[in-house]
Amino acid sequence: MAKRSSLSIRIVEGKNLPAKDITGSSDPYCIVKVNNEPIIRTATVWKTLCPFWGEEYQVHLPPTFHAVAFYVMDEDALSRDDVIGKVCLTRDILASHPKGFCGWAHLMEVDPNEEVQGEIHLRLEVVRGTRGCHLRCSVLEARDLAPKDRNGASDPFVRVRYKGRTQETSVVKKSCYPRWNETFEFELEDGATEALCVEAWDWDLVSRNDFLGKVVVNMQKLCAAQQEEGWFRLQPNQSKSLRRQGEGNLGSLQLEVRLRDETVLPSGCYQPLVQLLCREVKLGTQDPNHQLIQIIEETTSTECRQEVANNLLKLFLGQGLAKDFLDLLFQLELSRTSEANTLFRSNSLASKSMESFLKVAGMRYLHGILGPIVERVFEEKKYVELDPSKVEVKDVGCSGLHRPQTEADVLEQSAQTLRAHLGALLSALCRSVRACPAVVRATFRQLFRRVRERFPSSQHENVPFIAVTSFLCLRFFSPAIMSPKLFHLRERHADARTSRTLLLLAKAVQNVGNMDTPVSRAKETWMEPLQPTVRQGVAQLKDFITKLVDIEEKEELDLQRTLSLQAPPVKEGPLFIHRTKGKGPLTSSSFKKLHFFLTTEALSFAKTPSSKCVNDLNQWLSALRKVSINNAGLLGSYHPGVFSGNKWSCCHQRDKTDGGCDKTRSRVTLQEWNDPLDHDLEAQLIYRHLLGVEATLREKYSEVSRNTEEAGPVPLGPGEAPEDPLAQLFLVLKDLQEAHSSSPAGPPPSESCHLLQLQT
Repeated sequence: MAKRSSLSIRIVEGKNLPAKDITGSSDPYCIVKVNNEPIIRTATVWKTLCPFWGEEYQVHLPPTFHAVAFYVMDEDALSRDDVIGKVCLTRDILASHPKGFCGWAHLMEVDPNEEVQGEIHLRLEVVRGTRGCHLRCSVLEARDLAPKDRNGASDPFVRVRYKGRTQETSVVKKSCYPRWNETFEFELEDGATEALCVEAWDWDLVSRNDFLGKVVVNMQKLCAAQQEEGWFRLQPNQSKSLRRQGEGNLGSLQLEVRLRDETVLPSGCYQPLVQLLCREVKLGTQDPNHQLIQIIEETTSTECRQEVANNLLKLFLGQGLAKDFLDLLFQLELSRTSEANTLFRSNSLASKSMESFLKVAGMRYLHGILGPIVERVFEEKKYVELDPSKVEVKDVGCSGLHRPQTEADVLEQSAQTLRAHLGALLSALCRSVRACPAVVRATFRQLFRRVRERFPSSQHENVPFIAVTSFLCLRFFSPAIMSPKLFHLRERHADARTSRTLLLLAKAVQNVGNMDTPVSRAKETWMEPLQPTVRQGVAQLKDFITKLVDIEEKEELDLQRTLSLQAPPVKEGPLFIHRTKGKGPLTSSSFKKLHFFLTTEALSFAKTPSSKCVNDLNQWLSALRKVSINNAGLLGSYHPGVFSGNKWSCCHQRDKTDGGCDKTRSRVTLQEWNDPLDHDLEAQLIYRHLLGVEATLREKYSEVSRNTEEAGPVPLGPGEAPEDPLAQLFLVLKDLQEAHSSSPAGPPPSESCHLLQLQT
């Protein structure tokens, strides 16, 4: 049994932000910190006080999670970025919102006295002797302190205060991982109630010392416990923030944040549920008595349909039944669809599951096709516009030395640019049949066949092709073109000019995907200049789909076997390697750019990339943590600095074999589309959903039972399970409930337990 905690984060938008630039605007972005560790950086939205991000993340949390903070920053090209404000949500706040925190939160001013991080190692003892009772406080070391100086470190010392008396440690220069090993004693009276305060400070020669955090100890509990030793998390000074909390003069941030703590049972506990669901998928629509998947779909609300689709898809992917599961959903959707033009247009379980499937199984394929096209659009930064009502001639400059550009010139050049991008995209797509993953091709084959069987007439000749393009073009390629940041094609959002080009290109792709129907042409007549390319693209796309779905079972198995022999890539992209040349005071440093490739088995690199991919430091750290999470030899601590000049640069220890001054953070990871599947967690999440809709399922069961009453009850032998899948499901849910009830219950895992309750 294991505890799994995660955060679902959606950073929606901001409003009424203060202007930080001389232009009267700002260039805002967000930094998300989990336990003071930066995990996420959103894209920068340029020149606005009301930015929209719409970025979603899933973060796997460590047992010590205590708070998540959102910092709104203003990006500056020539100076340090400005801090606009922040929103902080603690574990307690999130736990009080079981369905998630959702809404607007006022930004608060960032006070340096509140921006604390790190922990301090203390040994506290109550010593009784002939001369009375004494309090002995040993300040041993600290780790991960906030860097307050320009050199990226601090000069920390500790101030210990008790009953008006203050004692201080020595100052450790240029370190965020200091070690003191100093002890202080204070006289202690019986029944003492005044708290002991241990404060960490950054020493400055000229300016005021900077506050690094504090620990306040309840003396009554210490006297009862007699002694306590451990790592204590440094706390901020909160008196000022409480007065400023309701001001809201820094603007607001709209967030959707949900904390989920799941107790995952051993795999054997979930086997009956998994086997029941897999049997239902294998039977498909052959047996009318087995309609469990259909009933789950009918009882799933619109709000949680995407989440349920993700969980079911990942569960069946792990069982090798993703294609069969989607095929069953295709058949269910086709059975209730009478009009061909409404097929797969709703947000049904089939549509949501197929979207998730393409992101999990086809994201690398998408990157290979769209990556170069999107990169070219961003590099060219051309002004492109086809709508005459939106053309701004002043934005495009002059086409020659003497004659300014006219509206007709703009429209013609825009059409040429879009035709070139669309043609390049379609050409890349047509060449990619063999590059498409076998399981994706096989799934599209099933979709194509099912639709053709449902609509066999000649007037519906294009319907099977449109069914494939409704997912491939309308729900996969087009959204990625419009929002490349959300599909990891770019690190930043596009500016207004590039966004318009991408939007027009996405519209053209949609027209091709709709097979250039009269309805799609009538919506925006100003797209007419692209019609020759669109018509040609329709013919190319139909030829591509015909080849795509022409995959036999043997070829599918051969391709899957070939891919299974290759370690799946977890991350790839460029990194800069620091190299120091020579020794002594005249050493020089340089950086070499190499392309790294991380799999579950190895970390390799080359001088040039085989494919382009944008990565940042946090994503690399997250990926490295994932592949080493099951590493039995993972160190519990490490040195974040380097051993140079006979000492570690981080903690100044002279023993090269020293065990490390900072703890290894192996649990904070970002969920990505190519993460390894966690079968037990997916089964637990499905169980949790089914338990939530159990009452509705029982109503459905009553309806089914009334309809079959005339046939008479089916007698069961001793110990024999009922054949009805819903009845079996209720038994499985009951057994899982009992397993959870008998499992050791308790609060979410937290930091190492101390006998003392810290005061703030």
